[in-house]
Amino acid sequence: MTKKGKIASGSKKIFVLDTSVILYDHDAINNFHEHDVAIPIQVLEELDNFKSGNDTRNFEARSFIRLIDQLSRQQLISNWVKLKSENLGMFKVILNEAQLKINAEEVFGKGKTDHKILNAALGLKEENPGKKVVLVSKDICLRLKAKALNLFAEDYETGKIKNVDELYAGKTELTNFPEAIIEEVKKQRFLDATDSGILPRTGNHFYVLKHKRKVANVFYNQSLNTISAVSTDQVFKIKPKNIEQAFAIHALLDPEIKLVSIQGNAGTGKTLLALASALEQRKKFRQIFVTRPIVSLSNKDIGFLPGDAKSKTDPFMAPIWDNLRFIKDQFVGDAKMLEKIDELIATEKIAIAPLAFIRGRTLAKIFFIIDEAQNLTPHEVKTIISRAGEHTKIVFTGDIYQIDTPYLDAESNGLSYLIENAKNHPLYAHITLQKGERSELANLANELL
Repeated sequence: MTKKGKIASGSKKIFVLDTSVILYDHDAINNFHEHDVAIPIQVLEELDNFKSGNDTRNFEARSFIRLIDQLSRQQLISNWVKLKSENLGMFKVILNEAQLKINAEEVFGKGKTDHKILNAALGLKEENPGKKVVLVSKDICLRLKAKALNLFAEDYETGKIKNVDELYAGKTELTNFPEAIIEEVKKQRFLDATDSGILPRTGNHFYVLKHKRKVANVFYNQSLNTISAVSTDQVFKIKPKNIEQAFAIHALLDPEIKLVSIQGNAGTGKTLLALASALEQRKKFRQIFVTRPIVSLSNKDIGFLPGDAKSKTDPFMAPIWDNLRFIKDQFVGDAKMLEKIDELIATEKIAIAPLAFIRGRTLAKIFFIIDEAQNLTPHEVKTIISRAGEHTKIVFTGDIYQIDTPYLDAESNGLSYLIENAKNHPLYAHITLQKGERSELANLANELL
């Protein structure tokens, strides 16, 4: 029997979730196995403030509210309620009513919702001395405050990758490779990989094969078990400046690859290559969608900005328009092509809009580019891919080390999650771009500052 005040090893725990966890994953309460899950009543109040709008967090808030409504039915959620799945624990909403031995509002100050959430968890800890109570939050500062008050706290781990430094890069360099194979690859369009010296893989992959001064850049197709030479030809007048860019273009142009991710620092050419490849294949798709999530400065909603919807969002989409202008500049003197690009924009054959503006649309026969994908949650990446219709290609680009969304980091963002979990799928290809090609000055910033 467990003594009062002692926590039994291996016993059921109680996890207290704050608002940041729900806005990251509305289904979070179902991800704690047999353990019990609770939310402070202040979380419901904060979610009520988030339920209106088209942003990711608004959808997560509404989805969670519906989930709890379905769970409660005729029951009072101020009492413990059984979660739907048989192997899950109980759920309740915590009311802050009891007098506490340790009061977060007295320690850190009154009136702040975070401190009331801390008190809810502290109250639950006092009520359940035989159970380990853990506050779960994406907010680092809140976790530190909890630990300072002798309350266990941890990050929400679902969707996080284990080691970002070992994240799949999409390519491998093989030295001292058989010279005969390198020569054969250059002669034949496709080569059976069985006897090539390349070990079988569970996913598509790029290789740089080297033998002294001889080099072959190849793509390994997992479904066909073949290797083929990767071209360094230009695409829509954009020529790859390094082999990684050539690998990216190969994946973007391959009709058998339906899902592509390109990760890299600013200036490596991610968005430009994706847009040029889309324009090169414009006749194969009904429409080209280019989008990015809107992350406002100081985390204020764009509704505070003056003007209509277009004028509010145009500044956020400016980098995409800049890339399109750069492509147009390559056709100076070609009036016919310049007119064609303008026509594609005017007829919305190319549509550039914030991600929130295209929610719910069917993505059939569309070349869909999602820029700044590191600012998406894993759940949103999954939702986007699940909307893909027939003959659609989806491309995610971003830099996992340049995140603007609160509570996301290099390990928990949607782009990292996609790279880690899709790397072995035959419809997927990924490449990490290392070398900046914007300018030497831009490279200085990436390397030294």
